[in-house]
Amino acid sequence: MSDAVIVGAVRTPVGRRKGSLAGVHPVDLSAHVLRALAERTGIDPVDVDDVVWGCVSQVGEQSWNVARNAVLAAGWPESVPGTTLDRQCGSSQQALHFAAATVLSGQADLVVAGGVESMTRVPMGSSVAGGMPFSPAILERYRGVEGVAEDSPLPFNQGVGAELIAQRWRFSRTQLDEFALASHEKAAAAQDAGAFDPELAPVALDDGGKFSADEGIRRDTSLAKLGELPTPFRADGVVTAGSASQISDGAAALAVTTSEWASRHGLRPLARVHTAVVAADDPVTMLTAPIPATAKALRRAGLGIEEIGVYEVNEAFAPVPLAWLAETEADPERLNPRGGAIALGHPLGGSGARIMTTMLQHMRDNGIRYGLQTMCEGGGMANATIVELL
Repeated sequence: MSDAVIVGAVRTPVGRRKGSLAGVHPVDLSAHVLRALAERTGIDPVDVDDVVWGCVSQVGEQSWNVARNAVLAAGWPESVPGTTLDRQCGSSQQALHFAAATVLSGQADLVVAGGVESMTRVPMGSSVAGGMPFSPAILERYRGVEGVAEDSPLPFNQGVGAELIAQRWRFSRTQLDEFALASHEKAAAAQDAGAFDPELAPVALDDGGKFSADEGIRRDTSLAKLGELPTPFRADGVVTAGSASQISDGAAALAVTTSEWASRHGLRPLARVHTAVVAADDPVTMLTAPIPATAKALRRAGLGIEEIGVYEVNEAFAPVPLAWLAETEADPERLNPRGGAIALGHPLGGSGARIMTTMLQHMRDNGIRYGLQTMCEGGGMANATIVELL
C-alpha cells in the first residue's frame, strides 16, 4: 500500500518586520530553503517532480509564481517546475497536502512543499491593490451580521473575529495575556536549549553576518507590560498586539515522497502524512475552523484526541488555540510546546511548513508517535494534518 512520507524539513529563522531578513528578496529566501533541503536530505534536485509553494500576498516581489522563480534562483535544473497557491495563512500546510496527494496518486515521485512570506517587503493586504475582493452578493449575504463592517473594502476582519471568539468563550484579557506570555517563555526555553537548531538554515546577510535565530521572542515581556497595550479592534475588547501573531518574514520547505521511492534512493522518512483534511466555518468570526477541522481529521484517522502526543494550533490570536482547547478538551501541556506565532512570528505563506518543521523536530526529540497541526485561515477555513513518526 502506497503512502506519503516527509523525508526532509527545514526552515529559516523567522525575522521580525523590518528586522534581519528585511533585505532579502522573498524569491531568494525561498531559494535558500530549497538549497538547504537538498543539502540536508541528499535529494538530487533533478528528481523533484514539482515544487508547490504557499504565498498569500502574490504581488510585487511575490508575484509571477514565486515557486518557479525560487527554483531558478536556487540554481536547480530548469526542468523542475513550480506552482504557487493561496489558502491564506494555511497556504504551505495546504502545499503539503497537495504534495502528499500527488505522490499517493502516483502522479509524482518527489514533491517539495513549502512557502514564503516577506511581510516587510510585501505588506499584508498588498494584493488587494485598491480593489474589492468581496462581491455585492457576498456583502448582501452578510449585511447586518455582527462583526461585518459595511463601510470597509474588507468587511471581514480577523481581529474583530478574535474578539468575537473571546466574547463567545468568555476569555478575559488576563487569560489572553497569560497565554501570550507563556508562548514567549516556551519559545525562549526551546531556543536556549538549542531545540530549534536542527531545523534551521541560517541565512547569510549582505553585511557578511548570518541570521541564525528567531528574533521575535520577547524575553523581557511580562503580564504588566502586556496589560498596558491598547485593544485596537474594540474599545472594550481584550485582544491586543501582544496576544496576536507577529508580522514576520520567513520560509520553510518539506520534501515529500513515498516510502518505496525513499527506500530506493537511500532516504530516511521522518514521518508519514497520516491524515490531511480541510474544513470551513463562519467567515465573519473567521478563526474557529480549526475546531471542526480537528474533529474531521480525528474521525478520518480513527484516533482520539488523547492519542495525539503534540498539538500545534497556530497562534494567529490567543483566543484561537484557547477556544480549540475548550472544545476539544485536549491536554494543554501538549499544545504548542515550543511556543507559537505570538512569540516566533507568522510569515503567512510560510507558516504552515514552519510549524510542521518545528513539530516534526519536537516529535523526534521526544519519541512522539502522532502529531496534529491545524491553523485558522482567512475566509473561515482551516487545514488539519496528522503525521505519524517513523
